[in-house]
Parts: sequence; C-alpha cells; structure tokens
Amino acid sequence: MIKRVAPRGKRPLLLTVFFIKEGILMVTKKELKDYASKLMFSMSEEEYETLESEFVFLQKQMDKIANMDGIDNVEPLVFPKENKEFKLRDDEIRDYLTVDEVLANSKHKLKDQIKVPRVVQE
Repeated sequence: MIKRVAPRGKRPLLLTVFFIKEGILMVTKKELKDYASKLMFSMSEEEYETLESEFVFLQKQMDKIANMDGIDNVEPLVFPKENKEFKLRDDEIRDYLTVDEVLANSKHKLKDQIKVPRVVQE
C-alpha cells in the first residue's frame, strides 16, 4: 500500500511529498527531476543519483531513531536551551522608507511593487 505523507515537523526538502511504502521512504529520480523542474533548476545525472542515495541514508537514520527504546516517551524539542529570562524587546518607532524611496532603487517595477523573476513554476 502506498500513501503520500509529508515529513512530520520538518521543512520538506524541495517542497516535496514523500512516498512511503511498507515503512520505507521512497523518492525516485523521476520525482526529483520533476521537483527540480518546478523549482526551475537542473542537476546532472550524477547529482540526482547522489541525492537519491542521500534519501536512502536519511531513511536509515529515521529508522534508527524510530527504533530507539522509549522514543515515544520523549517530549519534542521546541527550543534547544531553556531560557526563562527570554524577553521580547519593546517596539520602537523608527524612520522607514516610503514606497517611492524603495521603488527608486529598483529597476523593475509593477504598480507599487518590485517585480522579481519567477522562481517556481505554477
């Protein structure tokens, strides 16, 4: 049985959704090429093979963690160091640039916005 799941609590690599079959993380070279195409970059065949092998390594590490004794009883780590004296700073009113001042530094404008090149396909 194959189901699609996103990695829990982690930022997905290449904005991907992984295939998991019988507990094994499966990312094919075809999927990697599709993701790279959508993100508008290319890689060599060797780089795809390297990335594919890194997913195999990642799966082995995830399996080791999942099989640790008592892992289900461990609270998720939210912040690596407990800091009871952490305080937010007070808001300060500062000078800021106007829209016209910001747009004056830009070559490409669209209405009141800076136009940037597309980096992800639809």
